[in-house]
Amino acid sequence: MRIDILTLFPGMFQGPLSESIIQRARERGLVEIYVHNLRDFAHDRHGTVDDYPYGGGAGMVLRPQPLFEAVETITGGDSSVPIILLTPQGRLFRHQVAQELAGHDRLLLICGRYEGVDERVREHLVTDEISIGDYVLSGGEPAAVVVVDAVVRLLPGVLGSKESAVEDSHASGLLEYPHYTRPRVFRGWPVPPVLLSGNHAQIARWRREQALRRTMERRPDLLETANLSSEDKKFVERVKRGSLPSA
Repeated sequence: MRIDILTLFPGMFQGPLSESIIQRARERGLVEIYVHNLRDFAHDRHGTVDDYPYGGGAGMVLRPQPLFEAVETITGGDSSVPIILLTPQGRLFRHQVAQELAGHDRLLLICGRYEGVDERVREHLVTDEISIGDYVLSGGEPAAVVVVDAVVRLLPGVLGSKESAVEDSHASGLLEYPHYTRPRVFRGWPVPPVLLSGNHAQIARWRREQALRRTMERRPDLLETANLSSEDKKFVERVKRGSLPSA
């Protein structure tokens, strides 16, 4: 996969894109990531890419000319490349969206800034708009890092184990079950005996039930769309009725 990022602040990506899983994926040739400075596509010596909004109002707006020229140059006019604007007005970024984006060969992410972009960019240039949450950031750069991280880890061969990606929180529609490691007892708090039993069927069942219970407690809204078996539904009902002890 190739990912291009268009931004006013390329330096914000130096750390996040050169560490951990993303860096290893780049070194192994599983993903190419290029960061482009939007000011390189301005037509004046000051690199001006924004202007005052027509009709008045506070703040500045990114002009259409540098954005259109940047995208056309980077993509080479390839209309199949998804052009994604990171904006609080976009659709909410979820695991399913990350899976969708990971299915493309290329992505181009535009980091919004200031009061936003000229509306003609939305109408005639971008193909998608994504928000990572209902809060305000100074710009789209942190959101772009989130999207890149979530997408790259889903690419074939990036993670050492398929299972680690499948069992992560939200990957199955539920929050992930609790994890424990050594020592068996820490400050008087023991590891649940079932995890020490060696019975893989019991362990799998315990983990599934813990994932269901945790999702009920912290994100009950996720249960509405999660793929639940008949056994899962029975367990949920028993927890709701209080017929099971607390975890």
